[in-house]
Amino acid sequence: MSLESVRAFLAQNAPDIEIIEMETSTATVTQAAEAHGVGPEKIAKTLSLRVGEKSFLVVTSGTARLDNRKVKATFGGKASMLDAEQVQALTGHPVGGVCPFGLATPLPVYCDISLKAFDEVVPAAGSIHTAVRIHPERMAKLVGADWVDVCQ
Repeated sequence: MSLESVRAFLAQNAPDIEIIEMETSTATVTQAAEAHGVGPEKIAKTLSLRVGEKSFLVVTSGTARLDNRKVKATFGGKASMLDAEQVQALTGHPVGGVCPFGLATPLPVYCDISLKAFDEVVPAAGSIHTAVRIHPERMAKLVGADWVDVCQ
């Protein structure tokens, strides 16, 4: 279902973007970088977070690390990662395949400025074997993301 929701989202909003399907798992930043022949910094990882009762996604560079102070200042509190069941329920995507496209639940999406250093990034596409190649600004625009500075 997850890959299909991403496929449907892209068909409607960006039909020119091709979903890349791999034989090997691309669930981790390292696996994805190796499979797609890019540096790990170009993998766009999607983090599923909660502050208080608010759940949201933050897409960052694959090598970026959240800065707790910046997260707290930006989102108004200490963030916690959602567990795998919560991620699957909210996004419709399994951990390792989470992306901001084709979400099961409308969620706020934020893109960290760490992505702006690249002409192209590689986010997952709803499964641990799929991804897309996309300009970070286009990705943010497609999903209605706001830009934030929440990484070290």
